[in-house]
Amino acid sequence: MEAAEDWLVESFRLYQDFHAFDLSAPTRVLEWIGDKGVFIAGYESLKKNEILHLMLPPRLSVKENQGLFPERDFKVSHGGFSDRAILELKHVPDTRLLVTSGLPGCYLRLWHITEDSDVIKAVSTISVQEKAGDLWPRLAVFSMVPRVLHGVQLSSLQVVDLESWKTTYSSGVTDSEELSNLQVLDGDTFAFCCTSGRLGLVDTRQPWAPLENPSPSPGSGGQRWCAEVKDRGQGPGPCFSSLCTDGQLCLLDARDLFHPVSSVQCPVTTPSPDPELLRVTWAPGLDNCLAVSGFDGTVQVYDVTSWEGMGSQVKPLFTHRGHIFLDESKGDTAPLVTTHTWHPCKPRTLLSSASDASLHVWDWVDPRPSC
Repeated sequence: MEAAEDWLVESFRLYQDFHAFDLSAPTRVLEWIGDKGVFIAGYESLKKNEILHLMLPPRLSVKENQGLFPERDFKVSHGGFSDRAILELKHVPDTRLLVTSGLPGCYLRLWHITEDSDVIKAVSTISVQEKAGDLWPRLAVFSMVPRVLHGVQLSSLQVVDLESWKTTYSSGVTDSEELSNLQVLDGDTFAFCCTSGRLGLVDTRQPWAPLENPSPSPGSGGQRWCAEVKDRGQGPGPCFSSLCTDGQLCLLDARDLFHPVSSVQCPVTTPSPDPELLRVTWAPGLDNCLAVSGFDGTVQVYDVTSWEGMGSQVKPLFTHRGHIFLDESKGDTAPLVTTHTWHPCKPRTLLSSASDASLHVWDWVDPRPSC
């Protein structure tokens, strides 16, 4: 209790803004639509799970602090129900469509956000090649022409056009490496990360010939990896960030994925208890800042500009501990952060959710002295 009280006092100095909310169920989905709305979805098995389109409170939607606002909670704009756990959700840009993936059943589901009501309605499914029981397709979306990239393994990677329902690209290989995550980079290219740590860049205008690091990183046996590529507008420097369940974090240049620019060790006390929750994200509004979560009840923010060499220990620039100290369950197990995302416009604002169904919106104060 004393530690929680100390943190509450300290939070006035640590945060420019902080809001804590309780969802009806935990979520692994935080998907932006514009800069004022976000989608969440439940992932609990053997029950109906909600899909909600939430609008941020007005105070969080303005660029400057304009005093008090009467509405301080999220507002439900649209909602629907899924008969299975939703483990990934993507909004198709410039449309009213959502694509989800989850368990049970190895397929994707397409949803429509109705215009004349507040309903999110399932409209069709997209079949995938695998029929494995405990695996689910990773997915990403192309924005110029509405297309969905999906796959469980490298062998099943496909791009499906949502207008013609035709498969416009497939890997055409027999490689059974399991995918960790997919990311569309532009209208023609995407990146993949395998659970083994294998990374690759693919140009869909050509037959399968990815630029990649063909083998897992040394010493990574038994570990699982996730990765994210920095957007071209997010400053110079290494663009690939690759995170391992033991806290190893590698930065790589897309022109040479064989040799990491740096490989550091994040200060995690134990490996991630659930590798599926591992997440690394680049800050869209800050040069060379990224955040990691999935190890415990915290979200750690790093400035990578000072990282050099291999094997060094690094310290986070900021650590969000709110999910630990505001946990009211009083159980023996502390909540685990299930996902986080950066606000698309506010540089130091993040959303994070945890296994206790808490949802936090926080704007951290940079501890570095200003110039």
